[in-house]
Amino acid sequence: MINRKKMARAAGVGAAATIAMGLFSAGAANADTFVPLPGGEISKTLVDGTVVTVRMVGESANINPSMGATPLHRNAWVSGSAQVELSNDAGGRIFPGYTVGCQVNISGGGATGGVEGGVDWSGGDQVEPEAGANSGGTLSLGPGQTQSFYVLDLELADDYGNEWHAPRNVFEGTSGSVTWADETIGLSGCAGYAQARSFVSVEVETDNVSTWVTLWGQPFSLG
Repeated sequence: MINRKKMARAAGVGAAATIAMGLFSAGAANADTFVPLPGGEISKTLVDGTVVTVRMVGESANINPSMGATPLHRNAWVSGSAQVELSNDAGGRIFPGYTVGCQVNISGGGATGGVEGGVDWSGGDQVEPEAGANSGGTLSLGPGQTQSFYVLDLELADDYGNEWHAPRNVFEGTSGSVTWADETIGLSGCAGYAQARSFVSVEVETDNVSTWVTLWGQPFSLG
């Protein structure tokens, strides 16, 4: 009788060990993937001689196979720092964000304003750039679709106490920056491959010039 109990206990331990190994194996298969990204730098000389330099540093993405446990879901946590330097004391506004695409090449993009990568910066000095989503990285895309979102969603109030939201950081003087960590990109509905890439658009207004300068990051796979 004692031997049977010992055998039963041993069998139970063996089963528990098997279950534990199975869980560890599943966890290893679904481990997050850390992707270091190179960032970038661009400089533009305005017609009045002002030099605008935009940098992306410390950029990375941590890719999760699927928060929804289906092939239609992707999840990533992205981090980075946008830095701006001006040769003149002008100040400006920094709009950091990401463009996400489903089964579409998003490696195109440019160094200046315009309608590129799903973001429109053609509105002028009093109009903030229009992205596919004002803020927040929870997106639903089908094949061939792209959408952009801003990293920042700042709560502000006007002189009358009315609340409004802004996707940009305002700086004065010759330099400014925005840093973010573990910003979520949650994508659903994409049955094929998906990509994302960062952008930093900067509005600079001097006494003689008002313009946009945009830096695009390197595209990375969401799976």
